[in-house]
Amino acid sequence: MSTTAAELPAPAQAQMSHREVLEALSGLLLAMFVAILSSTIVSTALPQIIGDLGGSQSSYTWVVTSTLLALTVTTPIWGKLADLFDRKLLVQTGLVLYTVGSILAGLSESTSFLIACRVLQGIGVGGLTALVQVILSDLVSPRERGRYAGYLGAVFGVGTVAGPLIGGVVTDGLGWRYCFYIGVPFAIAAFVLLQKTLHLPRRRREAKIDYLGATLIAGGVSSLLIWVSLAGQQYDWVSWQTAVLVVGGIVLLVAAVFSMGRVKEPLIPLRLFKDRSVVLAVIASIAVGIAMFGTTVFLSQYMQVARGKSPTESGLLTIPMVTGLFLASTIVGRLVTQTGHYKRFLVTGGVLLTVGLGLMGTLDETTSLVELGFFMAIMGSGVGMLMQNLVLVVQNTVRQEDIGAGSSLIAFFRSLGGAIGVSVLGALLAHHARTDITSGLSDAGLQATGSADKVPDVSTLPGPVAQIVEHAYGTGVGEIFLTAAPLGLIALIAVAFLREVPLGGKSGIDIARERATTTNQGAAS
Repeated sequence: MSTTAAELPAPAQAQMSHREVLEALSGLLLAMFVAILSSTIVSTALPQIIGDLGGSQSSYTWVVTSTLLALTVTTPIWGKLADLFDRKLLVQTGLVLYTVGSILAGLSESTSFLIACRVLQGIGVGGLTALVQVILSDLVSPRERGRYAGYLGAVFGVGTVAGPLIGGVVTDGLGWRYCFYIGVPFAIAAFVLLQKTLHLPRRRREAKIDYLGATLIAGGVSSLLIWVSLAGQQYDWVSWQTAVLVVGGIVLLVAAVFSMGRVKEPLIPLRLFKDRSVVLAVIASIAVGIAMFGTTVFLSQYMQVARGKSPTESGLLTIPMVTGLFLASTIVGRLVTQTGHYKRFLVTGGVLLTVGLGLMGTLDETTSLVELGFFMAIMGSGVGMLMQNLVLVVQNTVRQEDIGAGSSLIAFFRSLGGAIGVSVLGALLAHHARTDITSGLSDAGLQATGSADKVPDVSTLPGPVAQIVEHAYGTGVGEIFLTAAPLGLIALIAVAFLREVPLGGKSGIDIARERATTTNQGAAS
C-alpha cells in the first residue's frame, strides 16, 4: 500500500490524545452497539416470534444460526477488504445492509422469510464485527488498546443488557416486529457519527478479491451447519443426507485451503497459521464462540418455557451474566494497559468460563434464581476476560498489512464456533425435549397432540402437561450447558500455552505515517 504524508488526516500528524481517540471511537462504539443489539434484542422475543409464525424448534434455532452463518462466512471477506479499501466506507456499508435487513425482518409473515432477512442482517453485522476491531488498531497502539477494547467490552455489556430488556418491553407492549425496527435509528445515528468523527488515511491498493476462496468457505461451512442443525430431526444422523452434507462440506473446505494457498491475495492468508499464538488464539476463540453463543441463546427459552417468565422478566434475569461480562471486560482492559500483560487475565478467564459452564450444567426447572444469577455472573466474567484480549493477542502478533485479516480471523472462528454451537446444542435440546415430553405424557397416561417439534406456549397448557414441558426444557437446557463445559477447558489449555509478547507502542496510523515519511525521504534523495 502506498501512503503519503498528505493523505493522513490532521489529527494523525501527532499522537492522538485520549479525547481525540474517544471522538473517533464514538461512531464505532455506536456501530458495535447496533451489532450486539441485532441479536440480543431478538433473543428474548424468539419464543413468541416462532409461536406467532407457526415455527418449529428447528426454525427457532435457524433464526439465530442464519445470522451467525452469514456473519461467519462474510467476516473474513470484510477483513480482507479492510486491508485493501477505505475502512470507514466499509463499516458504513455494513450499517446500511443491517438497516435494510432489519426493516424487512419486521415485515416477516413466515419463518422462511424471517430467516432470509436475518441472513442480510448477518452480512451487515459481519462487517461491523470485523471492522470495529480493525479500525481500533489504526487509532491506538497495542499497549493502549486494552484500555479502549475495554470500552468495546462495556458497550458489548450494555448492548447485551439493554437488548433483552428492550426486546422484552417492546414485545410485551408493541409486538415483536418492533424488535427489528428499534435498531434502525441507532444504525442511522452511527452512520452520521462515523461520517463526522472518524478520519483515517485513504487506503486503496490494486488487488484481486479471492472470490473462489470465499465461495468455497461459504459452501463448506453452510453444508456442515445445515447437517448439524437438521440431523436427528429431518433425517437420521447416519443417513445418505448426512453423508452428502458432511463429505461435501469437508471437500469444499479442503478445496478452499488449496485455493487460498495458490492465489496472491487469499481470503485468509495461510501464513497466519504459522504463528503459534495465532493458532492458539483461534482454538480458544472457537471454544469461546460455542460456549457463549451456543448456550446464552437458549437462556431466554429456559426462562420463558421452563420457568414461565415473560419476555421482560427473561431479559431482567440475564443481568447477572452481562454484569459479569461488563465489569470483567472494562476492568481487565485497563489492567492490561497499565501492566502490559494479558496472559494472566486470559488464563483467569478460561478458569471462570469452565467453572461457570459446569455450574450452569446443574440447571433444571426448580433451580433457585439466586443460584442461577451467581452461575451466570461467573460465566459472563470468563467471557469478558477472553473475548477482547484474544483479538489483542493476534493484532499484536501479525504484520500491519495483515491486521484486517488477522482481526477478522478471530471474529470468523468465534462466530463459526457460535453458529456450530447454536446448531448442535439446539439439535440436542430439541431431541431431549421431544423425548422427555413424549415419555412424560406416556407415563402420565396423557395423549400427545400437535407436533412434538413445536416450541410450546406453556401458559396455554393444562397444569400436568405444563409441568412435563417445563421439566423437559429445564433439564434440556442444563444438559447443553454441561455439554459445552469441556469447551471452556479447551479454551483454558489454549491460552495457557500462549507465549506472551510485549505489547507494541505504535498505532496503525503511526506506522503508516512513519512509512510515508521514509518513502518521501527516499524519493527526495
